[in-house]
Amino acid sequence: MLITFEGIDGAGKSTQVTKLKRHLQERGREVLALREPGGTPVAEEIRELLLESRNDITPVGELLLFAASRAELVQHVIRPALESGADVILDRFFDSTTAYQGYGRGLDLAMLAEINRIASCGLVPDMTFYLDLTPEDALMRKFSEKSLPLAFESGELDRMENSGLAFYQRVREGYHRLGGENPERIVMIDALLSPEEIHRKIVASIENFAVSGQTAGT
Repeated sequence: MLITFEGIDGAGKSTQVTKLKRHLQERGREVLALREPGGTPVAEEIRELLLESRNDITPVGELLLFAASRAELVQHVIRPALESGADVILDRFFDSTTAYQGYGRGLDLAMLAEINRIASCGLVPDMTFYLDLTPEDALMRKFSEKSLPLAFESGELDRMENSGLAFYQRVREGYHRLGGENPERIVMIDALLSPEEIHRKIVASIENFAVSGQTAGT
């Protein structure tokens, strides 16, 4: 099974990836948890380029770097793991590209769809969990002791976070559109729920999928 987690940084994806990995392993499954960009030596170097705040990267350049990282991860790690019978859990996949570079940066969605298809080698997640959080709440989680203006002025934000609140609002709207267009795959969950409640919803959705082949909604 290929399971992906989506949402803006601060939504709690990493916590839920860890909880789900443990849950599946306790049930005897072989599980591989990965993040995007990253997961291979080349992809990790690309990650550093993309997140370094001093780098000035064009939207198209950003898109192609993400795609290159994904292609490396899919071909060298994800596809072999799936073929061996393992479950793969991904912190981000091609929905991030559509939300961030498409709706966030304003790149052509049809072009993005084709690049996503090529970079992912045609792989589509069995299930995607989108943890919904406003950009303001996400930044407050990360910088709980600072005001939002100080967070932007502090130099502690990475290159993507420095894109600003309006950018992240467009990203969130993009995720909502994706959820509406793909209800059979994307489960939308309120990220303000407790981690335990979110985990229960995720497990229930996976169990329902195993029985019926359909997601359990929200």
